[in-house]
Parts: sequence; structure tokens; C-alpha cells
Amino acid sequence: MAEKETVFTSKITYSGFFKFDDFYNFCYSWLTDETGFIISETKYSEKLVGEAKNIEIVWNGFKNVTDYFKFETKINFRVNGLIKAELNQGGMKINTNKGSIEIKMAATLVRDYKGKFETNAFNKFLRSIYEKWVIPSRIDEYSGKIAEDCNEFLNQAKAYFDLEGKK
Repeated sequence: MAEKETVFTSKITYSGFFKFDDFYNFCYSWLTDETGFIISETKYSEKLVGEAKNIEIVWNGFKNVTDYFKFETKINFRVNGLIKAELNQGGMKINTNKGSIEIKMAATLVRDYKGKFETNAFNKFLRSIYEKWVIPSRIDEYSGKIAEDCNEFLNQAKAYFDLEGKK
């Protein structure tokens, strides 16, 4: 069985004005284009609370780095009180949304995801030696890389909200 190690967990929150559709597309595009993750949406639920919507979205993503290492990520979006809003910018009315959003992200480094070292006890022993003495620096490198990618995604999301909120 593959060895999984969670190497990154973090969250950001934002309350204010933002176009939800544009933000959703921005997140998906950034993750697929910049990090190479293959993203699938495993949950999307919408609940109406009066005029407002509460939305919960879960994305799972992965990227095969080598035939031994694989990156996995899970992103939870929780949007509360999303309503349609109008902003006046330079004398023009702009349709947007207002609400609060929380994004939680976790990333996992998966080792031996193809199970090549799982055929017998001797191979499992060889894997422990391989990981302890041959590739410990590579494990650290890949752990740092996936954590860096995830942290950069959250920073990009924050920057998006900073730009949107100042319109």
C-alpha cells in the first residue's frame, strides 16, 4: 500500500464583494495551468437561505510527479450568505456578489503509489532502506514543492480578493 504523508494544511477567509463565477474559474485555471494538477469536483451543494446562497464545494486533485511520487490535494470551499450585489464604479453599475468564503486546503505526498514495493516482505524492507538512505533529500524536496504550490495557490486567491475588493 502506498505511503501517504500530509505535508500542508492551511485556510484563508474573506468577506466582501467578489464575482463568485469568476473566482471559481480563476481557482480551477490556476491549479490546472500553474501546478499541473488534475482537478475533479467531488461535491457541490447549494442551499438557499432567503435571498442568500450557502455553497459547499470539494475539489480533489492529483499530479503524478514520477513513477514513485504523486501529489494529492483536497480543497474545500465554503461560501456563506452569497447574494447578488451592485457596485457603482466610475459612474457605471457593475453586477457582482457579496458574501463570505472560506477555503481550506490540504496536500499529501504519496510514495510508491503504484505499489511496486508491496509484492512481498523483502520488497517492503528494501523500500524502507530506499527511503531512509537513498532518497531522503528527494522526499524533502517533493514535500517542499507541493507545500510551496499550495501556499502559492492560497496567496493567489488572497490577491484575487484584494484586487476584487478594491474595485
